[in-house]
Amino acid sequence: MKLIDNNIRVERARLRISQSDLAREMQVTRQTIYSIENNKFVPSVVLALKLARYFNVKVDDLFWLVDDG
Repeated sequence: MKLIDNNIRVERARLRISQSDLAREMQVTRQTIYSIENNKFVPSVVLALKLARYFNVKVDDLFWLVDDG
């Protein structure tokens, strides 16, 4: 059951950067970026804020809750 969704893949495409490039910038593994993009891992608040700042968007434009009903 998916609780959260995100636009990280879209934002990466907009900037034309790879998962590896983003991971290096965020100081996490490429697998972490992959897992976040595929909703297998929910990032910490700190990482979510860093990602939003990197992409120059608001956190709630990058991540949002999925209605379960």
